[in-house]
Amino acid sequence: QVQLVESGGGLVQAGGSLRLSCTAPGRTFSRYAMGWFRQAPGKEREFVAGISWSGGSLYSAGSVKGRFTISRDNAKNTVYLQMNSLKPEETAVYYCARSNTAFAVLSTTQDNYDNWGQGTQVTVSS
Repeated sequence: QVQLVESGGGLVQAGGSLRLSCTAPGRTFSRYAMGWFRQAPGKEREFVAGISWSGGSLYSAGSVKGRFTISRDNAKNTVYLQMNSLKPEETAVYYCARSNTAFAVLSTTQDNYDNWGQGTQVTVSS
């Protein structure tokens, strides 16, 4: 198991921005696709955005496309989620996760991720 650590959550007004970060220890970070997921109160966890191990492929859920951007810095073992134009309904705990297979194609399916962070709370006020 790899310990992922998220940071950057907080309280923001609707229309505002936040940048989440997720770091992972070790030398193998660059071999794995990474994803961001979120879970709102009373709802199931859902995929938000993912990035391939090389950073060459990106995918975002339709609801966030054009507002959220995922990126990674393999030299810093860090993946980011830049969130702009946030909406109150996007209040949730945001999780980063690592793919369960090195050099696998990017996936939006939670079952293909086996290392999860503890989550960071994002609250968007109206």
